[in-house]
Amino acid sequence: EVQLVESGGGSVQAGGSLRLSCVASGLTFEDFAIAWFRQAPGKEREGVACVDNSDGTKRIFRPVKGRFTISSDIAKNTVWLQMNSLKSEDTAVYFCAADIGGCYALEYDDWGQGIQVTVSS
Repeated sequence: EVQLVESGGGSVQAGGSLRLSCVASGLTFEDFAIAWFRQAPGKEREGVACVDNSDGTKRIFRPVKGRFTISSDIAKNTVWLQMNSLKSEDTAVYFCAADIGGCYALEYDDWGQGIQVTVSS
């Protein structure tokens, strides 16, 4: 069974940084794309970033481009989301998700439970 576990969330002041981790099991990690999504209360879920472990290509969504980076360690089955210059509008529950179809998959089959990120001014 596929399992994705997020960690590293918490509270930070605007302008600060956090690093989220997503540890995957139950899949062939190097064949999958791992993406980060986020959802704020009352808002639609939106994409944040993605790394395709099959070739190392990455996608950063426009609202966080230039502030967030994504990285992957195949040996550790882990993807990190480094979040810098955080803004209050980055406050959300962050989810990692996996799909074998790459970063532009129309839907992701496997999801973590989510982790809270709160940015205050």
